[in-house]
Amino acid sequence: MEDRWLSVSEIAEYLGVVRETVYRRLANGSMPGHKLGRHWKFRKEEIDEWVRSGGGDERNAKEPAPNEPIDRLTDVT
Repeated sequence: MEDRWLSVSEIAEYLGVVRETVYRRLANGSMPGHKLGRHWKFRKEEIDEWVRSGGGDERNAKEPAPNEPIDRLTDVT
């Protein structure tokens, strides 16, 4: 089993979504992730459990404010 942290790009590819979707989910607090400095990192096991529990369901996510710039979403702590 590979035991390493995945980047935003890697987790987006794994989930089959664009990076902006990952940042949007992080901004609304619906996706598990760990911020290390300026970078977000993910454990594949945590993401798998999140998806299994229904966290990947778009209907459960809060939407960001209209016209909210994506770059603001990358600075979420």
